[in-house]
Amino acid sequence: MRDLAGQGDLAEHYGSVAGILADIAADGTVADLIRAGTLLKRLDPDLVKERHPGTQAVSLAVTGCSTLDGLIAPLTAELARHGWVLEPDVSDFASYRKDLSDTTGRLYTGSFEAVLCVLDAQAVLDRLPGPWTASEVEAAASDFGTELEELTERYLTEGSGRLVLNTIALPRSLTHQVIDHATRCQIGIVWRELNIRLLRLAARSDRIAVIDMEPLMAASGPLSDARMAQYAKMRLSDELLAAYAREVAHLLRAFRGRSRKVLVLDLDNTLWDGILGDDGPDGITAASTLRGEAFGAFQRVVRQLASQGVLLAVCSKNEETPVLQVLSAHPDMALRQQDFVKIVANWQPKDANLRLIAQDLDLGLDSFVFVDDSPAECGLVASTLPQVAVVGLNDEPALHVERLLMDDWFATPRLTDEDRRRIEGYHTLAARRQLRDAAGSAESYLRDLGVTVTVSRAKGFEAERLSQLTLRTNQFNLTGERLSAAEVTTRCADPECLVLSVRSADRFGDNGLIGAIFARPRGSALHIDNMLLSCRVFDRGVETAAMVSLLTHARALGRTAVTGTYRATERNRRFADFYPTLGFTRGDSTEAEAEFRHSLEEVPGVPDHLQLANDFEEPS
Repeated sequence: MRDLAGQGDLAEHYGSVAGILADIAADGTVADLIRAGTLLKRLDPDLVKERHPGTQAVSLAVTGCSTLDGLIAPLTAELARHGWVLEPDVSDFASYRKDLSDTTGRLYTGSFEAVLCVLDAQAVLDRLPGPWTASEVEAAASDFGTELEELTERYLTEGSGRLVLNTIALPRSLTHQVIDHATRCQIGIVWRELNIRLLRLAARSDRIAVIDMEPLMAASGPLSDARMAQYAKMRLSDELLAAYAREVAHLLRAFRGRSRKVLVLDLDNTLWDGILGDDGPDGITAASTLRGEAFGAFQRVVRQLASQGVLLAVCSKNEETPVLQVLSAHPDMALRQQDFVKIVANWQPKDANLRLIAQDLDLGLDSFVFVDDSPAECGLVASTLPQVAVVGLNDEPALHVERLLMDDWFATPRLTDEDRRRIEGYHTLAARRQLRDAAGSAESYLRDLGVTVTVSRAKGFEAERLSQLTLRTNQFNLTGERLSAAEVTTRCADPECLVLSVRSADRFGDNGLIGAIFARPRGSALHIDNMLLSCRVFDRGVETAAMVSLLTHARALGRTAVTGTYRATERNRRFADFYPTLGFTRGDSTEAEAEFRHSLEEVPGVPDHLQLANDFEEPS
């Protein structure tokens, strides 16, 4: 990277930066990351976007209690890892109070995706007299907490975008100014109560995120460097700022709907200790030895992820029969066959098998995380399938959990009931395939499937799930628009907006809330802002039924037409012609965007194989 920068070619090769930074994140040091970020932050973001038109910019405002210039290099590097380019706007020293108070200032008038308000202990310490007592620390912490709550409420009311706050680490230099342990405990209680208060701010709105600094500091190193804190007013160490930058990148990835959905695992020396083909079932362990216990701990973490809706799959070079026997009956295994939605054990190249798994699950490869202990297999997948996130493990199983969780690939703003039921939904795919394979035709299969679709006005309790659909649905997302739960709630409450939820079920069970339509009047027509559908129900006519429902409702309201927009994204081109298939005519269009119009003179019928129910009554 240094050579590219020296030759003036770094912007030209920005597309290759992510792979370099992934290697640094896995095996490099904080100093390596900062050096890389320092080179990258010198690039003109406009030049990067010009050379790489698909590269997305991330506009962030940075304010806080101290000097924060040291955050920009690691933040630039962490965002570049995800293929983004940072456009930062950094405030003056210790200006968070002024920035969040002034509703005419840049934090309120600028178009920032998020405002990072980086807090440290000085926000409380500046309020202390000298000398001070524990009760005065309590009063200062309470005063700061109240002020921050007021500033947060002001930003929610007057600002846009997201506000990212953080908890505040308790410095030893404060507690050890008192010499009795009882008072130190009292100060510790006060400080933790303040941080609980800060964490609870996140519950006020999904536009507020609060990063908990305690686990970051426990994993990354010291709170500060005393010399830099004193002379440069940089009160957070390079290590902690780098950990914070990584956490911010993970938050933004979740906000942008880039969370991963599928965890694909190797087996030998990944899930268990040993090689099944050489050692046999009795020779592998995941509990009965000290080393085996490390693999068992890894399996339990994987199972914990699965309990929250992460789909598990196996991609292993092994014979299938012994693999299934081990996953079904081996006493050491915390993971069982039923925990996986797909098990591929053969001798084919792993990149080909990953494509097969993606095809069977009807998910994009950019939803996948691949975990393997073989550098050769990791290198193959990284080079041939760059969309897949690759987690390389080494020969120390005690580090497997840390390597898996390091990049927080599956983090999401909120977890819903549909998330927890996701694995159950994918297990029914096999049953549906059996029905499809046994049917004489596609028509016979769909008729036997017994699909029902219910289209209704969205209700308040559905806002989280509807938001998640906009964030995580990439294929059938006709405009690529992402909405927070608060934005969905606002649209549901707006009498000018029509927000519809789409639910589906069939003979194998309830698929839950799997689609949404966002519409609003435009003159005498009804305009569709966006339509979304989960890939779990593709090819069953659900999208047709939902659109027929909307068209029929629009005609009943006396609308003269229904219009809609298709905006191309990386993943939704499969449905570029969805509107014309239902009688819409194309209007103004470019390669990136097209407008469509339905005259409502002739509304298509509901597919014969399904039953449609409508409920357009205003929710009470």
